Amino acid sequence: MRDIAQERQEIDAAVEGWTLPKAFAAAAARFPDSRAVEWRGDGGTWQAMTLGDYRDVVRDLTLGLAGLGFDPGEFGLILASNVPEHAIADLAVIHARGSSVSLYSTLAPEQIIWIANHCGGAVAFVEDEAQLETMRRVKPEVPTLRLVVLMRGQPDPAEEWVMGWDDILALGRAAAAADPKAFDRLWQQIQPEDLLSLIYTSGTTGTPKGVMYTHRNIIWTAESIGRMVGREVLNDSRLVSYLPLAHVAERFISHWGPLWYCAARGETGTVRFCPDLTQLLPYLIETRPTIFVGVPRVWEKLQAAIRLGAAAEADEQRRAMVLKALDVATQVSLLRHQGEPVPAELKAAHEQFGPVYAAIRAKLGFDQCVWAVTSTAPTPLDVELFFAGIGLPLLEVWGMSELTGPATAVAPDNVRFGTCGAAIPGVEARIADDGELMVRGGNVMAGYYRSPQQTADTLGPDGWLRTGDIAQVDAEGFFRIVDRKKELIITSSGKNIAPVQVEAYLKQPARRPGHRGR
Repeated sequence: MRDIAQERQEIDAAVEGWTLPKAFAAAAARFPDSRAVEWRGDGGTWQAMTLGDYRDVVRDLTLGLAGLGFDPGEFGLILASNVPEHAIADLAVIHARGSSVSLYSTLAPEQIIWIANHCGGAVAFVEDEAQLETMRRVKPEVPTLRLVVLMRGQPDPAEEWVMGWDDILALGRAAAAADPKAFDRLWQQIQPEDLLSLIYTSGTTGTPKGVMYTHRNIIWTAESIGRMVGREVLNDSRLVSYLPLAHVAERFISHWGPLWYCAARGETGTVRFCPDLTQLLPYLIETRPTIFVGVPRVWEKLQAAIRLGAAAEADEQRRAMVLKALDVATQVSLLRHQGEPVPAELKAAHEQFGPVYAAIRAKLGFDQCVWAVTSTAPTPLDVELFFAGIGLPLLEVWGMSELTGPATAVAPDNVRFGTCGAAIPGVEARIADDGELMVRGGNVMAGYYRSPQQTADTLGPDGWLRTGDIAQVDAEGFFRIVDRKKELIITSSGKNIAPVQVEAYLKQPARRPGHRGR
């Protein structure tokens, strides 16, 4: 029987006094030559940055920001794909004692304007000219926005409010040379309960809410997950960052979490940035990730690709063999899931097809994957059984932005399909009288930014967060989400859609050419 109170005490003690900048400093000091991030350069070759160099660039950008008047408590917006500059900008804003706000690249200018005004964004980082054009529409509507930093490309000197990435780094390097201790003095003032970032998430009213994360939220949740999956999973890990960094899942698993694992637990890892989702498969094949997080739609597409590839095999004998192997894999997984014995003949066939399954995993780049996660929305059971049958069990993780990402998970050593797992270490989860899943722990958000009433409606004074999900739990503590109290629609790609926005649009007059409504 788990002692959750004891787990929480141990995690509380492990993270006491830590902040993300403190973890970054410790990681860089401990493993300065470890390859932290990698990306494709202009010529297509892989570029890399060690932990030591990574922190130096963050230092320069931090001091550059501070020198330009970015004050503690201000917000920095980031509009960029999964590129190293995105992570560097995020950390620089945080080290400057500000709070980062990553924006989905799919947001319309009007949505960015709303978010920027809500948080009072002072600086915005944009990846390229296309996103700079978006900011040209946004800036006149956001009085607090003083500076836009162009990550890639040369700004127009006529636009005095735009500054180039290299220019601001040069300012920071000069500041560091003039005062080598300035950077440390700045970030060392940060406290664990200080605001680190906002993640804007949809609500049932259709109005985005800014979920507040403290430094303690991030460190605490990372330590909890680290205890669940263990050193054999996290040490010497390889990840591909491809999901939007505006989503807590990607920011947590490939950006914030690894700094803590490296600093406090000595578990190093390398993250490769994939800025284009259509290139995910080539990145997987080249990277051979040991950890991979996929939304259900990604796993569904991979399953379809495997089946189509098998059916399209030109060699008739080979095609028949692969199709048979896939059929056997599914049969075995289904029987095991149902708790029924696997006939000896079927079991022997499954073992005989082992090399076929290994070849399939290698073709997808998953031959070295030890932790394959599915999250952000329910995964069809047939998809879970399919991948389990070929030797790549998908481990469900359930959570919310309000829970710093994860709250329950299927552990690698206790696979249970059709569930979203048990509460992660140190987290309490219970079902209220009306069936709603309630969660309490160090992963629970600090609240919604500038929304005290919505915070009170979601987060009780006793620390229990009302998730809005109806759940069931079995005798072993494994949860199943069976319904939703709130009306949000979650697509298979993990995107939240508020029905009231769709309803409002449908109620508008028909939009004929030239029609302006009433």
